[in-house]
Amino acid sequence: MKPNAIVSYTDWLPARKALLEKEKELSRLRDEISAERRALPWVQVEKPYAFEGPSGRVDLADLFDGRSQLIVYHFMFAPEWDEGCASCSFLADHIDGANLHLRHHDVSLVVISRAPIAKLLAYRRRMSWRFEWVSSLGSTFNQDFGVSFTPAELAQGPTYYNYKKRESQTEGEMPGVSVFAKGDGGEVYHTYSSYARGGDLLIGAYNYLDLTPKGRNEHGPHYNLVDWIKRHDMYKSTSQ
Repeated sequence: MKPNAIVSYTDWLPARKALLEKEKELSRLRDEISAERRALPWVQVEKPYAFEGPSGRVDLADLFDGRSQLIVYHFMFAPEWDEGCASCSFLADHIDGANLHLRHHDVSLVVISRAPIAKLLAYRRRMSWRFEWVSSLGSTFNQDFGVSFTPAELAQGPTYYNYKKRESQTEGEMPGVSVFAKGDGGEVYHTYSSYARGGDLLIGAYNYLDLTPKGRNEHGPHYNLVDWIKRHDMYKSTSQ
């Protein structure tokens, strides 16, 4: 690894302090954006959605599990696939640690995919995850929230993803995160959805990598995590 310019600590400190001011500015901007996100208007979810969970049928309101806020991660796992998306699996590796605290702070987090529940549970066992995972197979939930596209939709031309038409329409499954709130009368509201790189916020490993000299070290051909990420049980041991 070739080093950057080598200087004395005395020369390094002013550069570090200058960067610190930008880091503080970014933190303030992040707080402002988070406040704007919380202030977004809500849309009532009136369509009934049915999901298949480990113990049978559940609806969207059931997924709150007694809490007033629900985060749904749209995990790419099509019905015909034998395993879940590697990139979504990378993000999912971060869920259980956060969930230890979220469920004690009025937030439920549930993962939803179109694959049959048997496939989802088998893959969850393989990956040693504990989070709640339900199947939306037979429901239009994924389509309505902009993360799944039928062959007919793909054949018609560019599909609508991340609030705009995609240049490429070959992918039938895409990732995303949606947030819901439950009113005092039990009504369910959609408050927020984010797609594409919006999911970076949920990937703690990226925050560690961003501290290092090489950063995310993604140099092609895709220039994103697809260039290097593997399902965590597919990495070779460092001793090999």
